[in-house]
This record gives sequence, structure tokens and C-alpha cells, in this order.
Amino acid sequence: LGVFGFTDLSAFGDKYKDSGNAGLLDMVAALQWIHDNIANFGGDPDNVTIIGQSGGGAKVCLLATMPATKGLIHKGVSLSGSAIRAQNKKYSRLLGEYIVKEAGLTASEVDKLQEMPWKDYMDLAYRASKRMEKEEGGSGMARGSFGPVGDGVNLPEGEFFGNAQSPDIPMIFCTTFHEWGVERNNPNQDAMTKEQAIEQLTWKHGKHTKDIYEAYARNFPNTRPVDIYLLIHSSRISVVEAATVKKKQKSPVYMAWFGFRPPLFDGRIRAFHCLDISFWLLNTDLMITHSGGGARPRKLSYKMTDALLSFARTGNPGCPSLPRWPEFTVKNGETMILNDVCEVKNDPDKIGRSVLESSYKK
Repeated sequence: LGVFGFTDLSAFGDKYKDSGNAGLLDMVAALQWIHDNIANFGGDPDNVTIIGQSGGGAKVCLLATMPATKGLIHKGVSLSGSAIRAQNKKYSRLLGEYIVKEAGLTASEVDKLQEMPWKDYMDLAYRASKRMEKEEGGSGMARGSFGPVGDGVNLPEGEFFGNAQSPDIPMIFCTTFHEWGVERNNPNQDAMTKEQAIEQLTWKHGKHTKDIYEAYARNFPNTRPVDIYLLIHSSRISVVEAATVKKKQKSPVYMAWFGFRPPLFDGRIRAFHCLDISFWLLNTDLMITHSGGGARPRKLSYKMTDALLSFARTGNPGCPSLPRWPEFTVKNGETMILNDVCEVKNDPDKIGRSVLESSYKK
């Protein structure tokens, strides 16, 4: 994680050539162990599904494009997190040089970094990162300076899923309606007016804010301003982008959008980031702080678990519990809505998302 998994010291010799992706290579080692040993536990090494949420969802995308995982993974499920490119190797390599400089070490003394207490090293690495950002500019990566590196060996230098050596596996992508911006302890948020919603979004979207709001309102008529605000704040741009890039390969892609709203906090909690995990894993009665517990969330959970098990077995989430779940296509954007009523819709937020996307390009 962070500085410990992704400090790139490749500028200091062959010993450190893969250091920028050490965190990912640990996962590859775990998958290799599964491949070599899981049959002893009744598992099938030729049918391995990986699933991750948030940062874990991004890691599923990373592992699904690594040549080293070809034959080790056979399906992937990316929940509320995705990735289609890694850190620029020139940037990450330079950051490694900044760290060594910040430590007051010469090139021949790099090994001494491994002798430092972990807390001291973390502080050192982030000091170096801040210094480099000030002098050279930021990485442009959403998660900061330390992350997987597109070294052209372990990970592609450009977009993911385009390398013939990468796995070509079926994948499910899923996000929630209200990933971000939910203030469960603030009853006043639900009384938000259209003008207030636009005002709160302006810091991020500037002069385009009103056009974006109006587009989402057309996409979702009869929807309260607070929910329009949350849909924009939780936009599906990145997950649709990831699914679109993944379509370069032959294996099928399936898209879901989770919208279940628990009764907790007078309904203010909505379909927040992390809520869907317990539904996929049939744990809604244990996670009552998230789902509210009882028959209603359990009913949806059975459907989602059936789909997940079907996907793990066959690479297709189709199951008797749900309507027919078609493959995602770039043309139609087929999406399974997971809610009290489950249904397939074609690109359900296309109008709003298109205006939002175009605003980023202006």
C-alpha cells in the first residue's frame, strides 16, 4: 500500500527494477500460490475469480491487465473502483530519486532505506513527494504520487487491456447511485433547492454547472435536487470509461448500477459507497448498520449473490433470480439496475453524463 508497495527505485539498479510495482507483485505471488495449491483444498485452479471494491476494484483492473496473471485469473469483479492506466514511469522513477536525495543518501547507499523504521520511511517519502510536486508538478493520478507504475513490463505504459499478453477475462463493473456526498447526519441536505445544488457543485464544474445539472434533471425527471446533486457528485464517467476500454478484448463485460436505499437515518443514507458489498456476499443481516436488515435487503441480496455465483462458475451473471442480463456494449451501454425492482436499462444516465464529460474537455 502507498509508499511501501509503490516506491520506484528502478533508477538504482537491477535489484530494484520491479520496486515500483512491489505491491501488485505481492498479489501476483498470492494468485500463483492459489494456482499451485488450491486443488489440495477442493478448488479449481483453472476457474479463479477475483473481486474487489473501491481501491480493490481498481486493483482488479490492474491485475486483469498484467501479463503475469494470465492463466492465474479467469474472471474479475470491479466494484466502485476502476483503473485504465498506471503511473507514468518517468515520474515515478524521478520520485524515487527525490526520496534518496531527501534521505541524504548516495546511489550506492539506497539499501539503507530498508533499515529505516516504517513510520520514518513513510514520513520521508511523503516529504519527498511534496517537494517534487512543488518543483516538478503533480502526478495527475487520483490517488497521489505513489501507485502502480506503467513500466511496460509488469503493467502497460498506455491504456490497459490492449496488450496481447494480458489476460482476456470476463468482467463485471458495478457502482452505486450515491457513492459520494451523502451527509447522513444532516437532515437539511434533503431540503436542498436546485439553486443550492448548483451552488455546491460550482466549485468543481465552474461555468458548466447549470448545464450539467439541467442535463441530469432531464435524465432523471421528478427527482429531487439533492439526488440530482448526488448523482452528479457520484458520476459513472470513470466506470463507463473502464468498461469501454475493456471492450477492446473479446471476453464479455457486464455493467451494474446499485441503487438500494436503506431506511436508516430516515432514508438519508441512500446507496452509498461500500453499501453493496454485503448484498453481493449475502451478509445484509449481519451488516444491519448498512442495509437495515430484514427481508427487503435480503431479497435483493439473494438475487445479487445468485448472479455473482453464476458469474464465478460460468463467466455469465445470468440467473433465474434476475431479468436477462445482456453484455455491455459501447453502443447501448446495457446496465443492470440493482434495486427493489431489478431491470436492464440502456445507458441510464447518458444525457447527464455526456454533458458532464464534454465540460471536462472544454
